[in-house]
Amino acid sequence: MRIVEIREKTVPISSPIRNAYIDFSKMTISLVAVVTDVIRDGKPVIGYGFNSNGRYGQGTLMRERFIPRVLEAEADTLIDEHGDNLDPHKIWAAMFRNEKPGGHGERSVAMGTIDMAVWDAVAKIAGKPLFQLLADRYGNGEPNRKVFVYAAGGYYYPGQDHEKLKDEMRGYLDRGYTVVKKKIGGASLDEDLRRIDSILSVLGDGQKLAVDANGRFDLDTAIRYAKALSQYDLFWYEEAGDPLDFELQATLRNYYDKPMATGENLFSMQDARNLIRHGGMRADRDWLQFDCALSYGLVEYLRTLDMLHQHGWSASRCIPHGGHQMSLNIAAGLGLGGNESYPDLFQPYGGFPDGVKVENGHITMPDLPGIGFEGKADLIAEMRKIAG
Repeated sequence: MRIVEIREKTVPISSPIRNAYIDFSKMTISLVAVVTDVIRDGKPVIGYGFNSNGRYGQGTLMRERFIPRVLEAEADTLIDEHGDNLDPHKIWAAMFRNEKPGGHGERSVAMGTIDMAVWDAVAKIAGKPLFQLLADRYGNGEPNRKVFVYAAGGYYYPGQDHEKLKDEMRGYLDRGYTVVKKKIGGASLDEDLRRIDSILSVLGDGQKLAVDANGRFDLDTAIRYAKALSQYDLFWYEEAGDPLDFELQATLRNYYDKPMATGENLFSMQDARNLIRHGGMRADRDWLQFDCALSYGLVEYLRTLDMLHQHGWSASRCIPHGGHQMSLNIAAGLGLGGNESYPDLFQPYGGFPDGVKVENGHITMPDLPGIGFEGKADLIAEMRKIAG
């Protein structure tokens, strides 16, 4: 049993949208295929992966460092102790060989993308959905197939007025979402508050709004927004300042006693641990958004979950960024609090397998082998283009 080939292709996910920090007009991602010599139904098992939006494709790093290390390793050093499957932890260690600690920004994305494809292959070889494999290996064997999802939208669009913004949010609510999200910090505080009021006017009972500043604010601005946002009952106030400014985050809790969220731009267990140690996050109300596809993959995410447990945090306080099926499987298999969703953006990479519907803010995981990419026709068609 061995990995025969690892292929990468950088593909565009460009869009005219913007948040408070970046626009997506030139955004790319890496699409990866891990080809094995294991045969199922007459065909080789292939695992697929891609990195989340917001960080560009990392094909150069993959081709120059991480893919060669895996392919150069002796095949038997990448097999699990039972000898009947690949071992993601050993493959991760092979990728990280000769790498110094620290400096997680782009390297973590490259490794996280390959790691996703490895886990897809491992679950397919085992003949299980990834969420079931995770529940079997790291839980009690009983996944929670019903997963909370929220609709991430509310970007700043060229020419978008308040009526179009309300129409966007109505579209998410009509599809079964109960929590929607909008961007803040890309306009004045007064305009952002008017946008919030417009969205709240279309929300009904049991429906909530989250807001996301994408790390735009300095401390004074973050506090001004915190005071203004306190008048609302928001689902959360997300990433007010620079993701590594733990002092800002810790200070902000003195001005905002309602739920906050951050973590999507922290790319290692060590950085996540520093947030928990120094960021003033509150385990009874705040949310953690670490995204395995950007942060060295599920192997590292398991370390992060262990760290959180040691610090008194429940995995149920994690709602990952990214809107991809990998995090859906982790949520179902390891008891996370839910997952982000992009109903209309970054397609075909976001969303759910065909036929999966949002009902009262939740989806139910279908029985598909691996991560379940084969259940999403437009996505698997793109993935198979690079698998040959």
